[in-house]
Amino acid sequence: MSIDIDIDLSLEGKLDRRVRDLLAQMTLEEKIGQMTQAERLAFNDQNPVTDIRDYGLGSILSGGGSTPAGNTPEAWRKMVDEFQKLALSSRLGIPLVYGVDAVHGHNNVYGATVFPHNIGLGATRNPNLARLIGRATAEEVAATGAHWTFSPCLCSAQDERWGRTYESFGEEPEIPSSLASIIDGYQGNPGRPGTILATAKHFVGDGGTKLGTSTNPNYLLDQGDTQVSEAELRERHLPPFKAAIKRGVSTVMVSYSSWNGTKMHGQKYLLTDVLKKELGFKGFIISDWHAIEQIPGDYAYQVRTGINAGLDMIMVPFDYKKFISTLKAEVLAGNVPQSRIDDAVSRILREKLRFGLFEHPYSSDRYADDFGGKEHRAIARKAVQESLVLLKNEGDVLPLESHHTRVLVAGTNADDLGNQTGGWTITWQGKSGKNTVGTTILEGIRQTVDKNSTVEYVKTPTAEQSSGYDVGIVVVGESPYAEGVGDRRDLPLKAEDQTAVDNVCGATKCVVVVVSGRPLIVTDRVNKMNALVAAWLPGTEGQGVADVLFGRRNFKGKLPITWPKSVAQLPSHRGDANYDPLFPYGFGLKY
Repeated sequence: MSIDIDIDLSLEGKLDRRVRDLLAQMTLEEKIGQMTQAERLAFNDQNPVTDIRDYGLGSILSGGGSTPAGNTPEAWRKMVDEFQKLALSSRLGIPLVYGVDAVHGHNNVYGATVFPHNIGLGATRNPNLARLIGRATAEEVAATGAHWTFSPCLCSAQDERWGRTYESFGEEPEIPSSLASIIDGYQGNPGRPGTILATAKHFVGDGGTKLGTSTNPNYLLDQGDTQVSEAELRERHLPPFKAAIKRGVSTVMVSYSSWNGTKMHGQKYLLTDVLKKELGFKGFIISDWHAIEQIPGDYAYQVRTGINAGLDMIMVPFDYKKFISTLKAEVLAGNVPQSRIDDAVSRILREKLRFGLFEHPYSSDRYADDFGGKEHRAIARKAVQESLVLLKNEGDVLPLESHHTRVLVAGTNADDLGNQTGGWTITWQGKSGKNTVGTTILEGIRQTVDKNSTVEYVKTPTAEQSSGYDVGIVVVGESPYAEGVGDRRDLPLKAEDQTAVDNVCGATKCVVVVVSGRPLIVTDRVNKMNALVAAWLPGTEGQGVADVLFGRRNFKGKLPITWPKSVAQLPSHRGDANYDPLFPYGFGLKY
């Protein structure tokens, strides 16, 4: 008897009892409302914001770049609290959970600390650093009143041409499995101040999609088909999700991609039998943006297929009335069992209770002073330092001398914060230029050299302009993109960056720094370079790059992904029979 009492009075027992009590009071309409997530921009003259109350919506989100006017923490808190007030005024007063794409810091908000994208964190191989980043991000998200981040991405990226490569920690499952520690930072001890729900995404196999032919209109990689056996899916793509579940991750987001021709959002075997039953996932499954509509068939079929497969909450994101009415009709017609609805709603309510939303539904300014603050930026700077990978250092040109040195800085990414932060920064696709508060690599270099040194910047210098310097630092790379917009069939340097490398490296000792979301093809020019550094997408703290170039810190990073000689080698992985990259997985030099 005493054992039964102890179990009932445990935290888990109390949560389950509260869920059962609340579920018993809910109508079908209220349950379906909890399963609905709408984008904040869905509310307009045709869809009044009072629908949050009237339909009992369970969640609101801000998609990439969807921000309140002013885009300040104060504006965010005011907005979220206004939505929350409506949710609490519903019959049962169930709080909503507000979700954001805080995927490398609270990147939608101006002035936030923007950390290196995941591919850079993968180069650090540092689980404790990932945890610190998760905690700092959670505090900045909490400072804006939001409760939930759609992060981390735990995919194992298998082909660098994929536009989401930078969202991956690396190509081998060992790295995302290890860096799932970021979940501990996000979630902490759930319900305590500054903790938020995390999301393990995208379940499962989105990093392994197959590149089609140029005659196929869907020939690129994003949202494609992962054509592998179940054994390979389990070996290469499933382990990071196992790690996330062991850490108590609250939510799992399903991938747009397919597995052997069947959309993941309709895969009952993987979502219910594997994820929920076999792996014991207790949280709730969220769909991706409009994703159920990619299931073949009419809308009613898409809804019932997705829900019956195991989806618990649907990111609609706009036509929430259509979704609610359709699902209700499917339940009443017997096409979706009431037990499936009850399971989904129980999971959602449990996480809301676990994270204290019923007790503390409104925002707090407790972390307002920490938003974009020195401590968080120090963590980001450390992450940049540890993420840099030294690929070549001929003649020990690195570390550079900061005293009595004449430095030429060139390249398109030397003084461009937007290129440095990449996609998913302020807007969904990101944008070149001064997009937020931060330090460019050029600014970091200027702050590092002493007063007796000179630093001159010419984005694309001629051969004549490149002469007369002690060293040239050429910062090359990509412009921002996100998701399928970043899918490529080739990965060259920009033409102007090629010119900068040729002219600078032809005139003086040169260090080439690649700022990109993936390896770029530099094979034809690598012999011209004295040193080559992979800096990935370092975020707002460009000072971290200068710290390492000038010897304040040593290189620590190791390649989290294979650096190919040419795209003809892709996909290419450690252990392949003909593995012959320019730099192999795990490679990284020190001074």
